[in-house]
Amino acid sequence: MHALVIHAPRDLRIEEVATPTPEADQLLVRVRTGGICGSDLHYFNHGGFGTVRIKEPMVLGHEVAGVVAGLGTSVSDVPIGTRVAISPSRPCGQCEYCQQGLQNHCLDMRYYGSAMRTPHVQGAFQQEVVIDRSQAYPVDDTLSDAEAAMAEPLSVALHAVRRAGPLLGKRVLVTGCGPIGALIVAAARRAGAAHIVATDVSALPLDSARKVGADDVFNVMDTPDALQPYAKNKGSFDVLFEASGNAAALRTALDVIKPRGVIVQVGLGGDAPLPMNTIVAKELDLRGAFRFHEEFAMAVELLNKGLVDVKPLITGVFSYRDSLQAFLQAGDRSKAMKVLIDFS
Repeated sequence: MHALVIHAPRDLRIEEVATPTPEADQLLVRVRTGGICGSDLHYFNHGGFGTVRIKEPMVLGHEVAGVVAGLGTSVSDVPIGTRVAISPSRPCGQCEYCQQGLQNHCLDMRYYGSAMRTPHVQGAFQQEVVIDRSQAYPVDDTLSDAEAAMAEPLSVALHAVRRAGPLLGKRVLVTGCGPIGALIVAAARRAGAAHIVATDVSALPLDSARKVGADDVFNVMDTPDALQPYAKNKGSFDVLFEASGNAAALRTALDVIKPRGVIVQVGLGGDAPLPMNTIVAKELDLRGAFRFHEEFAMAVELLNKGLVDVKPLITGVFSYRDSLQAFLQAGDRSKAMKVLIDFS
């Protein structure tokens, strides 16, 4: 079978790889569609991110959906032919954090398409993949393969929203409206936010954010002072989701968050200086949001029931044979939100 293997920056190859035989509690899944994530783009463009670097060839991809093509001897509840979204998260289940229900902080995590450990954890951008039964979540026939593959980024958004606490009736600001930021808008709206404002520096992400639930959107490249009116009386927003990873976005947003407001930092962009005087004086809560665990099941259920619509965020689907073109388009934020790859 074919797989998309990264060797070095901009060195993405289609290669033949072997398909392993499922063990007793595993499934063989024929991958249909996979979404290109920001981490995939970092590997493609830069060979990694932060201190994480590719040290050996690695199959990319962790946002995938497909159809069950084979069963291990112990699996009887997922018939062959079942369409599934695949959770890329494989915590050990044994470490202290897994035992506390904090599986996203697992000390022995095996997350698809990750160079954080050596040997690297191979990804799921391949025509067939063997997975644990626990990774498979059946998807409704009303969903396209592309929508099913969006379960993973939606899980990230749902985890961020849960980190914020109750949003019913709250005023929410989302800075950075790439796929994750836009999905946070959708998740916050589903969680009962009364008013959602979104900011970005490009028109397409803002248009997408509006389509999935933002009440107001502002291009802060064109109008840098767009949020200034919200700073009146110490701030207007109860919750900030910072999804850009940009230090300037965070600093500006602090002025418009109410005292005792909650900041959920989702975007990764390196270390940023924090105005501690503002955080202390306003008694702000700063919380991180990293990956997900049980939210994957929630994401699939919301998609299956049509409670979250991800179609406005899907820019296009490319054949894996055109993977270079797909990655180049995915990296152009003026033209693309979520780009997916067809592995059929």
